Amino acid sequence: MSDQRLRLPAARRRNQLLEVALERFAPNGFHGTSMEEIADAAGVTKPVLYQHFGSKRTLYLELLETVGQELLREVTDRAEAETHPYQRLLAGFRAYFRFVCERTSAFQLLFGSGARQADEFAEAVRTLESSVATTIAAFIDADIDDDHRDLLGYAIVGLGEVSARLWVSRQEDGISTSLDTREAEVLAVRLADLVWAGLRALPGGSQS
Repeated sequence: MSDQRLRLPAARRRNQLLEVALERFAPNGFHGTSMEEIADAAGVTKPVLYQHFGSKRTLYLELLETVGQELLREVTDRAEAETHPYQRLLAGFRAYFRFVCERTSAFQLLFGSGARQADEFAEAVRTLESSVATTIAAFIDADIDDDHRDLLGYAIVGLGEVSARLWVSRQEDGISTSLDTREAEVLAVRLADLVWAGLRALPGGSQS
């Protein structure tokens, strides 16, 4: 281990540990990953790791929060940059699938590592899903009540999530080639077109 790595500023060290932990937790889950593994992979001792994160649970929860906010920020910023309802929808799907493509481990941590089934972590994942669904629902241009608008927001998020999980699993199983931005773009356009056709059919839905 080099002196340079030992002398990383605290903030950079913390970020490094989060990235290393992500690569261990994503495929193996919370219970299948030890703090010793993470420390070894990061090139630090366990005491150094525990200086930054008091427990494995604390580390895992912070990681869920960090990558979850990254996904939410990407989707929200890209969608809000557009003014036309369809373009907003497409931008949201583009951001989502690009995230899956470029930050596959982060997506796996959130939706494929068992976090949503574990009582102690499920709330963090539900909060993220709720935030993304609320963002999407606010962009639905139709004459429907708020409850149905919220439900449609969740439905759109669910459509993207299930599609992305299958996309990732096919790559893991060797059924398809590695994830790439071209396929991400195709998926984004096709799902946007599918959802847009349904939204336009709603009462008062945009016809332009």
